[in-house]
Amino acid sequence: MSNPTTSTVSISAPADEVRAVLFDIANYPNWSSSFKSATVLASDADGRATQVKLSVDAGALKDKPTLNYDWSGYPDRVDFSLEDADLLTEMSGAYIVKDNGDETEVTFEMTVALSMPVPEIMRTKAEKATIDLALKQLKEKLEN
Repeated sequence: MSNPTTSTVSISAPADEVRAVLFDIANYPNWSSSFKSATVLASDADGRATQVKLSVDAGALKDKPTLNYDWSGYPDRVDFSLEDADLLTEMSGAYIVKDNGDETEVTFEMTVALSMPVPEIMRTKAEKATIDLALKQLKEKLEN
């Protein structure tokens, strides 16, 4: 297993507002250009998505993964892991939210593996670009 690629952004919004957007997985296509659709397949007793079928178009990566979400670290952390996909053999990671008062720090960790051989440097570069774009678009959504 590879080491996760990680990036962090500070957002000028209260943590609860950040969580409301970040953890509303069904609405990712409304603010993140990498997600074309998100269909919730299962939810927990609190109405939080526990399994979601996504359509992802992140540059070189185009796939339809089904991800499982683990809310045991909520409200500070939500982990995800791959259930099924066409090309991906791994897609795991976490969103970590740190309340800093007027600003909120969001860290996005992700590890991806494909069913075809891809050089490590290309894989990590693609992960980093995907993570940075997602965090940039989350920040724009919350600060505008």
